[in-house]
Amino acid sequence: MPKPLKTNAKNDLFDASEPKGRAPLKAPSRAASAESGYTARDIEVLEGLEPVRRRPGMYIGGTDEKALHHLFAEVIDNSMDEALAGHATFIEVELGADGFLTITDNGRGIPVDPHPKFPKKSALEVIMCTLHSGGKFDSKVYETSGGLHGVGVSVVNALSSRLEVEVARSQKLYRMAFERGHPKGKLEDLGKINNRRGTRIRFKPDTDIFGAKATFKPQRLFKMARSKAYLFGGVEIRWRCDPALLKGLEDVPAEDTFHFVGGLKDYLGAAVHADTLVHPDIFSGKSGRVGAHGACEWAVAWTADADGFMSSYCNTVPTQDGGTHESGMRSALLRGLKDHAERVGQGKRAASIVSEDVMVGAAVMLSVFVREPEFQGQTKDRLATAEAQRIVEQAASPRQARRLHQYRL
Repeated sequence: MPKPLKTNAKNDLFDASEPKGRAPLKAPSRAASAESGYTARDIEVLEGLEPVRRRPGMYIGGTDEKALHHLFAEVIDNSMDEALAGHATFIEVELGADGFLTITDNGRGIPVDPHPKFPKKSALEVIMCTLHSGGKFDSKVYETSGGLHGVGVSVVNALSSRLEVEVARSQKLYRMAFERGHPKGKLEDLGKINNRRGTRIRFKPDTDIFGAKATFKPQRLFKMARSKAYLFGGVEIRWRCDPALLKGLEDVPAEDTFHFVGGLKDYLGAAVHADTLVHPDIFSGKSGRVGAHGACEWAVAWTADADGFMSSYCNTVPTQDGGTHESGMRSALLRGLKDHAERVGQGKRAASIVSEDVMVGAAVMLSVFVREPEFQGQTKDRLATAEAQRIVEQAASPRQARRLHQYRL
């Protein structure tokens, strides 16, 4: 029987005994000093809008040009919500040479009466200075809305060097100003006013946040404003820009008015007007009342000489990264094509077709309205609401099949 191997105690890494002649190791003396350097005094509690200024990226996705223009999106989305709810008929957008951007609507106007929870403050001040405050947490005031978390306009206020609000409500005009999220005085009652109602917000982004050279780009604002008019034919959007900001820009006028009764069909037609289409007509359809839960509108064309694309929106908010509603549209197009193939006796040939085949060269515009939608991230670039897929697929599939059969494609 082999003898067990002898262990050399000097080389045994698991021997817990201390070598002779060596004092036992002491715990590092700096542990206590490290703990004393991290106490309750080091725990900060950020109040008001300070979290937004400390970490703007968590609220608008960064501090670059895209984030800067997201401020405009937050404000105009509120005006669009008023229009979709049937309370506003026009929205005005004006960019001044001084860098201030003004958005005006003729909606109901932000409430100015004292807030029940903060009786010493007007509802306007609460909305502008408090995160997660607003009238869109349930569906009582707005059936659907682009605003969701009561964050948008207060974030704009926090990240603006100056923001001014005018509210025309009950034939009286009110005004309040803010700097970097802080009120510069109380709500002012400017007296009686006739033939005006709604909200006007004028603001200038803070260069401390976005950089000294950060300015709004007229081209980007112009396109964003125009797209809103395509999404809802019931609103007129008026554009104005100081001519001094348009030097060298040929495609942006100083003044313009947008009102597109044709909706997404007009939008897509403008986008593909220079492309050769497989079929000259644009396939389009809609279901439900625009702005109501479950409403859906779409427009599709197949290009012969250009790459396809899909531009999608939820509650008029652009979803640049797609989401469940886009998945529903792809399924609807595939299902519509296969149903048409069955009608014309080509079901076997179409059996192997997948959604990627249908989307080759397809130019698609899609808009859906959902009550309390779920987005991924505060900037709402991707829709995660599972119901949106079902809404789009059920609305678009049968209509697409009938349209294909109508044109004998």
